[in-house]
Amino acid sequence: MTEKDINITEEQTPNEEQPVENPVNETPEVSEAPEDTEDTEATDPLTKAQEEIAELKDKYLRSVAEFDNYRKRTLKERAELILNGGEKVLTAILPVVDDMERAIENGSKTDDPQVLREGMELIYHKLLKVMEAQGVSTIETDNADFDTDVHEAVAMVPGMGDDKKGKVIDCLQKGYKLNDKVIRHAKVAVGQ
Repeated sequence: MTEKDINITEEQTPNEEQPVENPVNETPEVSEAPEDTEDTEATDPLTKAQEEIAELKDKYLRSVAEFDNYRKRTLKERAELILNGGEKVLTAILPVVDDMERAIENGSKTDDPQVLREGMELIYHKLLKVMEAQGVSTIETDNADFDTDVHEAVAMVPGMGDDKKGKVIDCLQKGYKLNDKVIRHAKVAVGQ
């Protein structure tokens, strides 16, 4: 045998104790505490984030449901307002209608036209008061300057002189405002 063979055989002889890296019956020492803390640290932020997401999702769903309920409620209120919007005005006009009915009944009992005229004037003034209480007012036309915002010119009257030029000469149909909004323009004749 050569020297190399002897060296190899000497290294391979079982008599000598060679260091064993990982014996089978011994378990490697692994510190499990750091792995557990890593797992808990890793799951804690994840769990917190999931809980926060669930909480935000719940808030979002509640907000959406609340907004949907609000939208449905306002649509219902709007529909009711459109359907019954004139109730207040009509209730205020009903006493005037009652007066008109009484005037018609009593009109056949009298032959005096003056009594009928006075009754009609009383009813007319009562109706105007009811309209004023509801915010309706008449548009002034007596000696007023012509204003396209509130007047509608249906006739031009020439030859009225310079002092009547651009002024309302005659009102053919009264105009009305509801709380400063024109609901019917006054039809007027204007001087040229």
